[in-house]
Amino acid sequence: MTADADSEALPPTEEGWERETVAYRGISRRLAAHYLVNLGGELVGTDDPAEATRVDGDGWRVALSAETVTAAAAITLTEVTAAFAGDPEALAELLPKYRQKAMRAGG
Repeated sequence: MTADADSEALPPTEEGWERETVAYRGISRRLAAHYLVNLGGELVGTDDPAEATRVDGDGWRVALSAETVTAAAAITLTEVTAAFAGDPEALAELLPKYRQKAMRAGG
């Protein structure tokens, strides 16, 4: 199992913010970043979604990491982890939308 160096990173929080982490298999970090940009975020530190490790939006931040995991026997998949931090109301609106997009991609 190989993990990106950024897999331990968590986005910074503000007072009153909450954290939630979700992971989906079968999608790429590029696709996860693309979804978050479409949901109102901006890439931080890069213009290339494939290289994105952070996406910030209004009242939220997400750190992205990816690793190769074994699905069965010799079958491996990419698992993308999105560590969310944000205002509880912003996360309540953002997370269901992100989950819907990520589940469709991986299935």
